[in-house]
Amino acid sequence: MEEMMKELMKAIGNVNQEDILHDFRPLLVVYKDGRVQKFLGHLTVPPSIDGLTGVESKDVVVSSETGVYVRMYKPQGIKSNEKVPLLVYIHGGGFVVETASSLVYHSHLNVLSSKANVIVVSVDYRTAPEYPLPAAYDDSWAALHWVRSGLAGAEPWLSQHVDPARVFLAGDSAGGNIAHNMAKRLAKSNTDNIIPDDKIALKGLVLIHPFFWGKDRIGSEPQKMEPTTGLTSGRMTDMLWKFAHPDSTGSDDPLINPGMDPELGELAGEKVLVFVAEQDELRDRGFHYKEMLVKSGWKGDVQVVETHGENHLFHLVDPVSANAAVLMDQFVAFINSS
Repeated sequence: MEEMMKELMKAIGNVNQEDILHDFRPLLVVYKDGRVQKFLGHLTVPPSIDGLTGVESKDVVVSSETGVYVRMYKPQGIKSNEKVPLLVYIHGGGFVVETASSLVYHSHLNVLSSKANVIVVSVDYRTAPEYPLPAAYDDSWAALHWVRSGLAGAEPWLSQHVDPARVFLAGDSAGGNIAHNMAKRLAKSNTDNIIPDDKIALKGLVLIHPFFWGKDRIGSEPQKMEPTTGLTSGRMTDMLWKFAHPDSTGSDDPLINPGMDPELGELAGEKVLVFVAEQDELRDRGFHYKEMLVKSGWKGDVQVVETHGENHLFHLVDPVSANAAVLMDQFVAFINSS
């Protein structure tokens, strides 16, 4: 991980500032000649049997038209008739970088699948600017449709080993944003009987440092945005959202600001766990999400867990740290407490 970070910083530092049209480092830059350079998500690995955990993984194409796929993880030693929870996981990356094949997510989900003894479906989706939003939302929704058919018998790992009463949805950063919006779509889909014989009864939702925002500053955001540095700093966040979703109404779009969603109380699921990090500029949005969800009249249980002294996605940057281990244990406990 240390060597990978050195290479990343070297690549970022070699950019000629005069040639840049849009600067979203450390995610990507867009040059004046139209070229796009992405700095994250290039280190990918194939599915495998993990030597550390024994977890088996495989890739399954969801849509031949778009190329969208999912990477599935099955824990070691699962019996032929054993039913375990299902976790549908959506990776982060500011809607512009990363993939379900990225080493960082592959490693993270191998461990999570093993520790929680769950089947994991990790969703890949197309990213901006090549495929602006709502492509990522639509791709994730297509993956959930595929999960529905898999539970009904089309995918053996799902139909044979998943307890349909224990289905969880999770994501980090932009993936947390997408996971929330998928929970909203699931609620409406089930209510409208879009697929009446094949619903997903969502048990819980886990949002890790979710990418939510808004026009008005809340909590400690004014202090954290001075000076303006980093991935999610003030104006940078507004610009990144508009860059990823050019047709959006802005930072108070309900897709990025759930507090502006009049249907927030219709969220699918029985319980929600939100992780925030003390030094993360998105921290207060996690607490605000809980506040708005409670005010909306949603009937489930929502809790926020804060990690002190840490920043955005610290558990992926340093997965062997003590705080990352605590977060993993809390994640596992949330899934297995149902």
